[in-house]
Amino acid sequence: MRLKRILPISAMLLLLTACDQSTPPNERIEVAVNGIHNGAISHDGKFAIVGSVQHGGSFWRLSDGERLYNWNHSEEELSVLISADIDSSNSWALTAEAHTLVLWDINTGNATRFWTAPGEVLDAALAPGGRYALLGQADHSAVIFNTIRGGIVRSFTHEGRVRSVDLSSDGRLAITGSEDQTAIVWRVDNGEKVMTMQHQEDVQQVAMSDDGRYAFTSAKYDRAEIWDINTGKALKSIPLSKERIKRGLEITSARFSSDSRYLLLGYTNQKVELWQTKGAKLLKTWKLTKRHQWQPTGVSVIDLAFSGQSNRYYAIGSSGFIYLLQ
Repeated sequence: MRLKRILPISAMLLLLTACDQSTPPNERIEVAVNGIHNGAISHDGKFAIVGSVQHGGSFWRLSDGERLYNWNHSEEELSVLISADIDSSNSWALTAEAHTLVLWDINTGNATRFWTAPGEVLDAALAPGGRYALLGQADHSAVIFNTIRGGIVRSFTHEGRVRSVDLSSDGRLAITGSEDQTAIVWRVDNGEKVMTMQHQEDVQQVAMSDDGRYAFTSAKYDRAEIWDINTGKALKSIPLSKERIKRGLEITSARFSSDSRYLLLGYTNQKVELWQTKGAKLLKTWKLTKRHQWQPTGVSVIDLAFSGQSNRYYAIGSSGFIYLLQ
């Protein structure tokens, strides 16, 4: 199914730019009619998984806005996706409900493995080749789950629910963020801790650069930080307005560029920011458009990606659109 792109030349966007210094999106593709629970964009910005409120799971090609597959865990009902991820080769994808996992072959659109999750899943990241998944769980653990043969390969323990997880592009390092106020980088092969990053509140979002050199962490009512994994030290704090944080502003998505030089951040208030990793310099800000501009419902940023082209970025919004940012 091919859906219409909505171009930015409109009175609505002119009004937006008149009262806000943020740049509006260049285009947006409608991928869900009544909003999105969760989703993921591939590392190169070519594909996206969408967990829609009304239509369940689906897989999209972003170059022409075409829905390629419908992906649900059961033929009888639509799935409520908690998390999703696409491996770095664009060959495999993982979708997760709270208690089930499915590994998909992107080339055919077929489900190749279906598993019962070892615990209630809160977040998931897929390793290269789809050979295992890192699952953040409500039982205070993150686990390496073998998506080919099934079963837990390794467990990483926290003292609170593990809200956010990520992997380096080679799958050798894992990062976990927990409600115990810590984020931890782990070696996947032996389970050793590489570094622990302490916050004063629940850690809600983590990300790792592809080369495993940098980490990003943010916590509720607390700071956001860029870390150098090699030295174990914080490089820079991302400045956040305390008043806006008190009103519920959160960082909901983070993605490093493939060369680790830049960091995209998405928020609950429609904003997307591009930061330079070293020095934490803010380079550009966008504001995602609402479905109905004059209604109070906002847009949370679900996922972000750098495209293969310079100065082109993608964002999934809870509004049901995927946005092209330039």
